[in-house]
Amino acid sequence: MLNLALVPARGGSKRIPKKNIKLLAGKPLIVYTIEAALASKIFAKVIVSTDDPEIAEIAKQAGAELPFIRQASLADDHSPVSLVSLDALNKLDPQNNIYQNIAQLMPNCPLRNENDIKESYEYFLATKSQSQISVTKYGWLNPWWAFKKDAENLEALFPEALKQRSQDLPELVCPSGAIWWAKSNSLRQHKSFHSNDRTGFELPWHRAIDIDDYDDWKMTEVLMELDK
Repeated sequence: MLNLALVPARGGSKRIPKKNIKLLAGKPLIVYTIEAALASKIFAKVIVSTDDPEIAEIAKQAGAELPFIRQASLADDHSPVSLVSLDALNKLDPQNNIYQNIAQLMPNCPLRNENDIKESYEYFLATKSQSQISVTKYGWLNPWWAFKKDAENLEALFPEALKQRSQDLPELVCPSGAIWWAKSNSLRQHKSFHSNDRTGFELPWHRAIDIDDYDDWKMTEVLMELDK
């Protein structure tokens, strides 16, 4: 039962230029994910898919493999990242007889660790699901009371929920790109990690953080400092 780890890392990040190799606490961002994947010792290969030579060199130095350069059509602002993982799977296992499972580990989630990866895998096996995504609680913000802002108007997304106490509402969780699993057959069939029997593996919010902008980056630096 071989597992493949895929770290998608394109070079054209907009909100934080060169985000994937920007230094976080003295280390390129992507290296945290590569090191966690390698330390988990559950993967036959840890692969980085990138279109950027600088990212490729740093990833190799960190111990990842780069058997191919990602094609430009999968490195734009619109391509779903699941198709990047599928592309890697098809290139590395074209006959579908090597890797039973694939894990997609986003490099902008640097605080998930090797134990999170191992525990998520154990849960994935235990649930016998076709795919699994990492999720986390919303914290002090209640998503049931969300409004859509349109110019000066506010439109409640869940109007009935506004009439209820927060403790009486079902708990909602938010996806995190930290650790997504899929059976290889499922990813090939659905071309997505969102299969019909998708399950969720919950991470504490401080290890599920996704860095998308500079505020997220500053928050991550604070969390790392507090964890010392």
